[in-house]
Amino acid sequence: MGIVVVGSINADLSVTVDRHPRPGETLLGAGGDISAGGKGANQAVAAARLGADVALVGAVGRDPYAGPATEHLRASGTDLSAVAETDEVTGLAVITVDARGENTIVVVPGANATVGAEYVAQHAELIGDADVVLLQGEVPADGFAEAVRLARGRVVVNLAPVIEVDAATLLKADPLMANEHEAGLILAQLGVDTVSSEPRELAKALLDAGFPSVVLTIGAQGALVATGEELVQIPTPKVGAISTVGAGDAFAGAFCHRIVAGDGLVDAAKYAARVGAFSVTRKGAQNSYPTAGDMLPEV
Repeated sequence: MGIVVVGSINADLSVTVDRHPRPGETLLGAGGDISAGGKGANQAVAAARLGADVALVGAVGRDPYAGPATEHLRASGTDLSAVAETDEVTGLAVITVDARGENTIVVVPGANATVGAEYVAQHAELIGDADVVLLQGEVPADGFAEAVRLARGRVVVNLAPVIEVDAATLLKADPLMANEHEAGLILAQLGVDTVSSEPRELAKALLDAGFPSVVLTIGAQGALVATGEELVQIPTPKVGAISTVGAGDAFAGAFCHRIVAGDGLVDAAKYAARVGAFSVTRKGAQNSYPTAGDMLPEV
């Protein structure tokens, strides 16, 4: 197996507004469409659409949201044999996108909360045989830890949202993938006091905390790849952003795709930055991801 993603599957309810509401304020919006989402599913689809061999360990409900939540997973050829149908509702994300393309997201876990250690352990062989195991923060911490324990290949962690996980387990990430905000929260979780939010300082602090490698995504500025030997700035193409929803997941899926194909961290991140840039030029998450035949923007 190339990539096994242990993660969430959501139905995304998307609305658009001119600006995000202030606390206590009601605004009129548009949209209300239901589409496929969830960080685990997003990352699986991003990699599979590019040609990677991908399986997903997760769960959905027996409800009307399950169909649209798995639409692109099925179409991409992702192996869904380890996706359970449960009595819980399918995970739901409520996404609000403003006129600048910036978004806020509220997630209701639903069936994703059943992807704990007991369920993950049922798929020990699948996870153990993976070249790359890709994890996020939208499943229970014990399920996360069990997946890391079972992995014999490379473990890539995009701890978003930043949940409390065992430090020794988290430090097995190689690389840890995070944005600037998440990096600060992860350092705090590890008991590291940070005095700077500057990306290079955050990346160095994460290395000092014990991570073998770090990929720090910094939006329109691209990314940083940090190892014990080097700190490399990864540029991103300049594009007109329509929506940033799922762009980080596009980056993560594309990155793992190239790692399995044999790229080093820097080359994988350069490719992933182009895939992420492609995704923001279209609305939505999974439906915005390129296929292997699409032309990616150049830096």
